[in-house]
Amino acid sequence: MPLPPTGQSLDRLAWRRLRRNPLAVASMAVITLFALVALLGYLVTPDRTPYCNQQYPELATRKPGSRATMLCLADSSRAAAAHRTSWFSRMLHGQPLPYTVVPVADYRLSADSLFATPLAGQPLALPRSAVADIQHRTFLLGTDAYGRDVLSMLMIGSRVSLSVGFIAILIALLIGISLGALAAYRGGWVDNTILWLINVVWSIPTVLLVIAITFALGKGFWQIFVAVGLTMWVDVARVVRGELLSLREKEYIEATRALGFGTLRTIVRHLLPGTVGAVVVIAASNFASAILLEAGLSFLGIGVQPPMPSWGSMVKDNSPYLLLDSAYLALLPGAAIMLLVLAFMILASALRDALDTRR
Repeated sequence: MPLPPTGQSLDRLAWRRLRRNPLAVASMAVITLFALVALLGYLVTPDRTPYCNQQYPELATRKPGSRATMLCLADSSRAAAAHRTSWFSRMLHGQPLPYTVVPVADYRLSADSLFATPLAGQPLALPRSAVADIQHRTFLLGTDAYGRDVLSMLMIGSRVSLSVGFIAILIALLIGISLGALAAYRGGWVDNTILWLINVVWSIPTVLLVIAITFALGKGFWQIFVAVGLTMWVDVARVVRGELLSLREKEYIEATRALGFGTLRTIVRHLLPGTVGAVVVIAASNFASAILLEAGLSFLGIGVQPPMPSWGSMVKDNSPYLLLDSAYLALLPGAAIMLLVLAFMILASALRDALDTRR
């Protein structure tokens, strides 16, 4: 017996509702922009070195829009290492500079020599052949206390936040849908056991549970994925269980039992499609929660570890500047967190309204 006709016309109607919501369109545009920046990574950042960690102590805490002259000195070993980096590797991990960079206050060229005054150190007199390039660089959002480009760190920080959200939600969906569907379909002691586990995990504060898992797994990039994912499956399991408890009594589910269909086939092909709308809404909401959790853990120093840039660690490192004239160093990553989380929350609310069949 086929599934009841829930799908295509309702999907088109929901999509039309979503497109007519200006806040939903704006939130999807914001999420798409952040996703493109995170995907392209070092190909679009001003600082393309690994982790955007090229430091210029002489240029520390420069204001947004500051310009600097960079003297690039030829270095054969650096050039060889940079030449071996593939395009795909540059996109994922960045590329070391093929030369040595010295910020200078001024320089003067002659026929075969260059005379420069570095911002720190003694004046230089070099042959023209030792100079690979002279660059005039603009730091659009300024530099931090180590002279690193703030814009580049913000752009790579979006990769961390979106990656944690995406992987954590996949883990949460895998565990939550499996346990929720099994509990609702089987019932009895299976349902009671899974419901007891859900209530136990639900009773533990999320932040404390994430911190405990992080301490057990260790600090690092991949550990934070698992830690956040293992704490967010409860919401998914409760929603899936609640949806399937009503669906399992439908006539077409009774027909699958009469026809002798297996448990896995009945759940995957006939029950779970009816929960797609609710799962999509809870996934979008949990995505925002995962971003906040990652930022909070990085702020506490137990999330993503340096030198990898993270919005939470940027807020922590630059928090002393909130009382100085460089407060933007902490406000910019905070604003990025707020904007991305707000976009996901608006999208979750719009999806809930669009998929509401009672409307």
